Amino acid sequence: MCCLALGRAKCQSSEMPLVITGTERSLTYGPREITIDDGTRIAHSTQGGDLESVWAGDLGDLYVEVVHLGDGPTGGELVLVVPAQNLVAIGDLFDPAPGSVSPSWPVVIDLVLGLLTADSAVHTTHGEVDRERLETYHQELLTILHAGGRHG
Repeated sequence: MCCLALGRAKCQSSEMPLVITGTERSLTYGPREITIDDGTRIAHSTQGGDLESVWAGDLGDLYVEVVHLGDGPTGGELVLVVPAQNLVAIGDLFDPAPGSVSPSWPVVIDLVLGLLTADSAVHTTHGEVDRERLETYHQELLTILHAGGRHG
């Protein structure tokens, strides 16, 4: 049996990390670094890791994928997908009050939307959001990028 546990630790902007536990290993998700209790560290190359696009593995009975879809507010943000739990973790890619928006950020959110089903749980460093909120957020980012001219 798999379980989802939310720990409390400080990350960039809110409380995390997200811990996913399988029968053989546990994974700890952070917006730019993921660790597995067997010593595996996953981070994008811009954050000192080896990941360029995707990493996939299992935690015993639970398949997980880690993807870098592009840069958001900081760069090197990772998305965690746990299909069996219908879970997608996007960390800092959701920021309720973005000050500036890079041209790649709305593209990343659009790609995340493509990973979701109607029942997906979307975890962020600011709490859980649903698909509808993420779609609205995508539009907000596009508005800031194109109307406000603020670029990160």
